[in-house]
Amino acid sequence: MDIVTLAHGSGGLHSAELTQQVFMPFFTKFMPYANEDSALFVISDTSSHDCINKQAIAVTSTDSYIINPPFFRGGDIGKLSVCGSSNDVAMMGAKPLFLNIAFIIEEGFSIKKLKKIANSVAIECENLGLKILAADTKVLPKISQGDSQIFINTSCIGILQKVGISAKNLQHNDCIILSGKIGNHGATIFLEQNHISLDNHIQSDCASLYPLLEEILTGDIFIHALRDATRGGIASVLNEWAIASEACIEIEEELVTIDTQVRGVCEILGLDPYILANEGVCVLAVAECDAKRALEILHKHSLGKDASIIGRVRKDFSQLSRGHLEEIYFQRVVLQTQYQSQRFMEYPEGEILPRIC
Repeated sequence: MDIVTLAHGSGGLHSAELTQQVFMPFFTKFMPYANEDSALFVISDTSSHDCINKQAIAVTSTDSYIINPPFFRGGDIGKLSVCGSSNDVAMMGAKPLFLNIAFIIEEGFSIKKLKKIANSVAIECENLGLKILAADTKVLPKISQGDSQIFINTSCIGILQKVGISAKNLQHNDCIILSGKIGNHGATIFLEQNHISLDNHIQSDCASLYPLLEEILTGDIFIHALRDATRGGIASVLNEWAIASEACIEIEEELVTIDTQVRGVCEILGLDPYILANEGVCVLAVAECDAKRALEILHKHSLGKDASIIGRVRKDFSQLSRGHLEEIYFQRVVLQTQYQSQRFMEYPEGEILPRIC
């Protein structure tokens, strides 16, 4: 690995290699939450006159957005940046409360478009009740070919509501729940990037997920892992979990919901829906005893109407089945196909789709 390639930004295996080989040798001792999208820290209220300081556990995340095109069916880079950062905080079990945002703008970018993006940010902040603590703008000389670009960096802060959520915390017999249909965002962006005209109604699923998850995060449901399936899709999420938790994850292919038109686009263009990015879909690992109740809660919200239990976690690697040793694959994701066969859901490799978020 001598140079950075687009594959290193795919969210798959090459992204993990870039992080582990380039950054983590320097950052490991400073990053206790290196395997998560967000991190926990403690806030102390020292202004109180009480002898005991009041404390709260906060969650923070940071992300950068360089999507091309900046306007797409179902949203734009402004909405995406707020949803993306707030979702990262929600995935650690926290309620998003505050946002820092920075705009990096190439000269020549349309003021009309910039206002539209700013309005999208405002609308999503209003929907979530977010307050913007700090903001910044930078204008740089034009360096890209074609239309001028805009890049947005956001950091979100929230207050922890559910403890124990981590990629490392999967337990034996946890149910894997998918909150909705997969592939819509990735398919939308692929079609628009490549100027492919197909008669379809596909649009990005870009959405803030905390309202969908609020009742689960504030209730007594045992949720062990939670992740929004962005770059690399559900294939990246599940493989990261299997490796981090030293588990086998078994998925039933027929239970994974995919929009008919998205499936059609994937078949025509040779795309794998399991690695396509989503911006309004998350994956949950929930204790078996709470899975049905969690599913009922998700179904009550419009974003969760297609939620389903798609598989389970296995850690019984030495268990005998029907008198012989059953094949359970360590740190792998196994897809039970609709043809009653098995195949691995591989960790995505190479360049999947550029500038997907």
